[in-house]
Amino acid sequence: MCQIDRHHSPRDLTTITRRTALAAGGAGLLAAVGATVLGTPAKAWARPTRPVADDLDLYVIVTDGMNPGELNPAQAPTLNRWAEHGTRYTSAQAHMIAETLPNHAAMMTGVFPDRNGVPSNSIWDHAAGEDRTMDRVDDITYPTVLERVRVEAGLTTASVLSKDYLHGIFTGRASVQWAPFPLVPITDHSLDEFTVEALKRTVTDHNPRFTFVNLGDMDRFGHMDLTGYSLRAARNQAVWNSDHKLYQFERFLRDTGRWERSVIMVLADHSMDWSVPENVISAQGALDADPALRGRFGIAQNGGADTFTFLGDPAERDAALARLRQVVAGIPGVKSLYDPADLRLGDRAGDLVATCHPGWRFSDPTPLSNPIPGNHGHEVTLPIPFFISGGHRMVRHGQVIDRPVTTRDVAPTVAHLFGLSHDDMDGSPAVEAFDL
Repeated sequence: MCQIDRHHSPRDLTTITRRTALAAGGAGLLAAVGATVLGTPAKAWARPTRPVADDLDLYVIVTDGMNPGELNPAQAPTLNRWAEHGTRYTSAQAHMIAETLPNHAAMMTGVFPDRNGVPSNSIWDHAAGEDRTMDRVDDITYPTVLERVRVEAGLTTASVLSKDYLHGIFTGRASVQWAPFPLVPITDHSLDEFTVEALKRTVTDHNPRFTFVNLGDMDRFGHMDLTGYSLRAARNQAVWNSDHKLYQFERFLRDTGRWERSVIMVLADHSMDWSVPENVISAQGALDADPALRGRFGIAQNGGADTFTFLGDPAERDAALARLRQVVAGIPGVKSLYDPADLRLGDRAGDLVATCHPGWRFSDPTPLSNPIPGNHGHEVTLPIPFFISGGHRMVRHGQVIDRPVTTRDVAPTVAHLFGLSHDDMDGSPAVEAFDL
């Protein structure tokens, strides 16, 4: 049985400690799923607009950082078979900035960052006077479908997220949540082996009707793969290993009689690019060398993108921003400059977004700040795999759909399946995948 604590308020939320889980040891470690069941729900927004199928279990599985071309029989036979069996969307994209946190927030809210509050992995925080990771519980400012399905439909939801900062930003939203453990040093994620075991234990113990899953190995091993620009040895192995763990999850669903209840939506939050050591952009050095810019902008580095936040007198902002555009556009490797409003990123994204060319990466504040070759956040990493499959009778088979879809379409699809309103969302449900 999964070890849990029961509480009457989300404010009292706790999870099994990592020290306690470590004491489990050996095979028991795989079963040591840190989960929490929430008690009193938050305020309900509405009631289901139509009855919810009582035999529907929905899984949204994020294969973090997967490239569309990796969805093939050789590298990912299970995922490829699921995609062939169900409905595959061939024009799917993440949204800018193509990073983990903003696209997971988009998946669960269905809205742009100017409404959900999460424009990038890292932002310049005016209050702190420095850049920080968006891993706080209150960083998401729009209701998620993890909460809404729990509250409005009265059903159990679960989050099984392999990355520590994902667990942080989604804490307290699902009925059941897993604190990733054990964490790999430096990457701060739990290997897919442990994550899928935690997923199986969560399903066994709590029978959630909607489960949000992140598998982080493809992304984390892709980042660290020094052969990624050509051979991608560690990355390819991670793709195959993650796929095999999902094969084992499918066997679990079939063996426990749950496959016929299951709808499985699989997508990535972004894809991956690789840079070579000499293709590094350090914008901070260029700003420090310019008297008109020195000390006047905070930089939040997001791999394939930098965001710049003006720190001076508001009356001087326009002139400083014009000069910033001039200087940053002239740095080798910089591809594009954006006004955050044009990308609907919101105030937290600052005053300017810069992206890099394929094969480059940003490294701020110094050229040594970002040593990893695997990279995303910029335009080349927007394309993602996206398909809907599973054993439920409502799943349509063998379809290929070429209309554009994005990470924002996940939440309205979830809401639609559970009879909840989604008119206020910026995305739209992937209705082609179902016989409803």
